[in-house]
Amino acid sequence: MSTISYSRKGSGEPLVLIHGIGHQRTAWGHTFDLLAEDFDVIAVDLPGFGKSPKPAKPASYRMSSYLDQFEEFFADLGLGRPHVAGNSLGGLLALGLAARGSVRTATALSPAGFWGPVGLANAIANLAVLKASTYSPGPVLKLFADKTALRKISMGSLYAHPERVDPKMALDDTYNLRRSPGFFPVAWQVSRERYRDRPVVPVTIAWGTRDRLLLPSQAVTAREQLPTVGHVSLPDCGHVPMIDNPELVAGAIVQTIAQAADRAGDTIGLHAAG
Repeated sequence: MSTISYSRKGSGEPLVLIHGIGHQRTAWGHTFDLLAEDFDVIAVDLPGFGKSPKPAKPASYRMSSYLDQFEEFFADLGLGRPHVAGNSLGGLLALGLAARGSVRTATALSPAGFWGPVGLANAIANLAVLKASTYSPGPVLKLFADKTALRKISMGSLYAHPERVDPKMALDDTYNLRRSPGFFPVAWQVSRERYRDRPVVPVTIAWGTRDRLLLPSQAVTAREQLPTVGHVSLPDCGHVPMIDNPELVAGAIVQTIAQAADRAGDTIGLHAAG
């Protein structure tokens, strides 16, 4: 039985949302609510993050094990082959599920796995700074979460618009990053990953034009490596675009699903795409 913790809202075809390293399911913000207008949306906490416990043996933090754990999660909830969308590490996992054919469609937002040496070093450096900063005294963390100008400094590598992050959410995310047991083992595992598979279901890769963690140049690599999937830019969005522009992100996910439905001859009412 899967121990993955999740939030669920809406009705319709199932859509699973996967956050990035060090984050938690609340990273989807208002995007979650927009998607719930059309779908049965399940936002998860990855094992070892948020409210999900670390993987119990024989499961592990390996990417292949994470994919196995998601397939178990889908089966436990009776989701069949859901749609999936993921950000960063979650985007890499979404692409992995798409290569296995375990999902109907996948939308990957600034997915990991398309970096070269410079891009990987940039990601590691930024994540190291973010992680180290979480060990500041509590009053300092609260001050940086509450003050817009300070939030822009502390969260600028994640968002193009840190001012749009709710202060309470910012503080909660900071403490989540501090205490998540999965951070270091997952960082080690994902740093060794390069996405080299081929999706067997409809896929869209979307990249924020102001991503400072996984640089937009990696979107070019993704286009060259996967020329047959959809590629879109997310203008004025950073690495975690779900907060920068919920409507734009929800629309990209909905469009992926709608195009797949059109090819299959299905029909579905889609509010978020408008």
